[in-house]
Amino acid sequence: MKKTPHGRRLLAGIAASTLLFASQAFSQQVVKLGYTGPLSGGGALFGKNVLDGMRMAADEINAEGWQIGGKPSKLEIVSLDDKYNPAESAINAQRLVQAEKTPVILVGHSGGTFALQTANEKQKYLLLSYSSVPQITANGNTLTWRIPPDFTTYIQPFTHYAMGKYGKKLGIAVGDHDYAKAWSAAFRPTWEAAGGTVVADNPMSYNRAADFYSGVSRVLAAKPDVLLVGGASEPTALVIKQARELGFKGGFVIIDQAKLDEIAKVTGGYGLLEGSIGLLPVVDDSSNAMKAFVERYRKLYPGRDPSSEVTLGYTGVRATAEAMKAASRATDVLAIRAQLNTAMKALSAAANPHALSGVDVRGNSIGAVPVAVVEGGKVREVKLMDLR
Repeated sequence: MKKTPHGRRLLAGIAASTLLFASQAFSQQVVKLGYTGPLSGGGALFGKNVLDGMRMAADEINAEGWQIGGKPSKLEIVSLDDKYNPAESAINAQRLVQAEKTPVILVGHSGGTFALQTANEKQKYLLLSYSSVPQITANGNTLTWRIPPDFTTYIQPFTHYAMGKYGKKLGIAVGDHDYAKAWSAAFRPTWEAAGGTVVADNPMSYNRAADFYSGVSRVLAAKPDVLLVGGASEPTALVIKQARELGFKGGFVIIDQAKLDEIAKVTGGYGLLEGSIGLLPVVDDSSNAMKAFVERYRKLYPGRDPSSEVTLGYTGVRATAEAMKAASRATDVLAIRAQLNTAMKALSAAANPHALSGVDVRGNSIGAVPVAVVEGGKVREVKLMDLR
């Protein structure tokens, strides 16, 4: 370029722009959000779905331009595998806090949540729990947000549907992990109060086994009308498939951890799931916000469909980032926690496809995830109020 006055001004402008860009990039603060969940073993699909939702949210937030207290910021997800083991969750949390300096950690299961709750207030990090166990927020931990709505809202309607359609004898064949135990403990008294009986109760190791014939056989020997099943989707599918192969003709109550569409991929369709009740698959949700979310997700992950772990993990990160923005602080966890309700209400429909309406003072998400039944080999959305 000729060294004319115009050329010199152009070069100076380019240099100034380059320096400004470099200065902005250098001054950008990086905020790390930790994740510990099952990324291997029987719960790997479940854990990876949560993580996919978190990463999808972080990528969108960064692309949109995120500022905290007027300072350009970038959100980074740091993930560790805990193999669905609460002891590993606690070790991972120590590493995330001490080495990665994460002010917020999302844990992907109830056992891990309870393990982290023994230390998170003292160590001053905000705990996001991907679990619908109500005890998580009943213990008064001031730095916990339970993202999925309370699972006990499903129990009475599920009981009414399954008992009315198939009969009063229940066989319990859930996983032996903490979350499934919590479901079983809550479901049993509701079933019995409705006039039913529990004829068999045989929890199985969903996360470590692939052959459930002997365990299922013990439950079916008691001639149940309905089976309560559930854990991660893939082993749940094997339990259902093997129950049908052993001659079970009744219905399935499927705990909300397992997803109907993910189960159907293992069972070869919805035929073996006839008479089941569980969460509505995200891809069958008719709301415009969810349809748009599914489309965005499929573009990112061709050939894959999102689950509610994806959508709720996504919204959890979205609301946390909004709360940091509202608090004008990235590390003041008490201020961030105080802004979660406001942040949730401020989210667009695109960022909150389940239309959660807030976070209460105890750290419970306010809202519900839709449910469905399988009838005639097809998924049909139902309203909880219509099943009572």
